[in-house]
Amino acid sequence: MAEFTPQPSCADPEDKNRLSIDAARQRIAKLVPTLTAWHHCPLRDALDRVLHQDIVSPMNVPAHNNSAMDGYAIRSSDINSDNFSLKQVGTAFAGHPFKGKVDTGECIRIMTGAVLPDDCDTIIMQEQVESNDNVITIHGKHRQGQHVRYAGEDIKTGATVLGAGRRLMPVDLGLIASLGIGEVNVKRRLRVAFFSTGDELKSIGETLEAGDIYDSNRYTLYGMLKRLGIDMLDMGVIPDQKAPLRQALLEASEHADVIITTGGVSVGDADYVKELLAELGQVDFWKIAMKPGRPLAFGQINQALFFGLPGNPVSVMVTFYQFVTPALRKLMGEATPPNTTQQVICTDAIRKRPGRFEYQRGILFEDEQGQTKVKITGEQGSGILRSMSMANCFILLEEQCDGVAANTVVNVQPFSGLI
Repeated sequence: MAEFTPQPSCADPEDKNRLSIDAARQRIAKLVPTLTAWHHCPLRDALDRVLHQDIVSPMNVPAHNNSAMDGYAIRSSDINSDNFSLKQVGTAFAGHPFKGKVDTGECIRIMTGAVLPDDCDTIIMQEQVESNDNVITIHGKHRQGQHVRYAGEDIKTGATVLGAGRRLMPVDLGLIASLGIGEVNVKRRLRVAFFSTGDELKSIGETLEAGDIYDSNRYTLYGMLKRLGIDMLDMGVIPDQKAPLRQALLEASEHADVIITTGGVSVGDADYVKELLAELGQVDFWKIAMKPGRPLAFGQINQALFFGLPGNPVSVMVTFYQFVTPALRKLMGEATPPNTTQQVICTDAIRKRPGRFEYQRGILFEDEQGQTKVKITGEQGSGILRSMSMANCFILLEEQCDGVAANTVVNVQPFSGLI
């Protein structure tokens, strides 16, 4: 009998053919282009869209010197002591400037946001003033220019306010509106087609037979893609049969910029995705030195980029956030935000073997002294989706790490920078 040689598996701590996480990211980034198509978009519809061009201010903000306080506008040359009196000759409201002249020894009542008269250069808070028959007495020490907001202090004419590649947030809409701009140029939305593979998968509403499970991956993918502002084509569950898989891949490649599948990228007898992709496109299959999420496929079918993710629910989410999200952001022209991590004390001991980078699911919390710490969510199996639902961060354990003792400092990646 011939000697049996076991095939590499996800249980192996070492694999000569594996890729590091950084190497996989670099290969993907090198092959992902940036879309050039763009269109005009009404400002109210621009939330979560990616800017195609810089927003350049056509005006000063604020447009005029104005008061930062309710009080009195005076000439600083009239400040001659800690107590002095001036004659009030008028009032300025926001939107209703004072149109007269303020001479030496005079002042006007002024409200927050009201235009500062050219004759005045200083604001006195109303709490520091006594008023009697249009004569005010000012107390305390004061300096020239206090409580004045100057024209262009926030934004100057011609300044770049928001750069191309920025994903627009609610505050950005307000900022653009403050410049009188009602339409912006944004990148067109990406179109992503996705489906799950597996005869055991059933959609919600179907009856589960022995060995069946409900498909959760399409729902997590939908949520993650929705957060990125992407147009989606959910193609459902495709059985582990060559003909339906071939048809689904071809249809997806005709309608989408990106195709994402879950399952079928391992070496099982019924995993046909690899064989079909070799026939239909140019796709590389990688074993990544990571846990969870070891198998990953990336390449192109016709003009569509392809990502073949593992089938286990947690592996889908981990590989999506670590590889797919950066690629989609680059494709849509978004300036990729930095990969934010922080160091905190882990209150739990964590078991780990050297050989693979691990993404443990963790919960950041504040202890009784107000110090931020992290703990694990419990069992870390790649099929335990609840471990992601409970978590608010990944605990990052390097390949060489052989475990973590309780109350040891670890690196964490908060979900707030990913989701």
